Amino acid sequence: MTFEADKNTNVASPCTRNCCLNTDDVCLGCFRHINEILAWKSYENHEKNNVIKTCEHRRVAAQEKCSKGKC
Repeated sequence: MTFEADKNTNVASPCTRNCCLNTDDVCLGCFRHINEILAWKSYENHEKNNVIKTCEHRRVAAQEKCSKGKC
């Protein structure tokens, strides 16, 4: 696959259709911040991939927090 093909490949939204924002405006379904959700369609693929990585970090941090009884 060439770089140009990668550039044109759409990155799927991480939305789980389980939308509920916490007090930090982060969705508890996909762990995107509200600003990331609103801007998703305007992001380029590398930005979308960065958001997905950030969401994974948020998800892990939330699980660790809950495992300590601090949900």
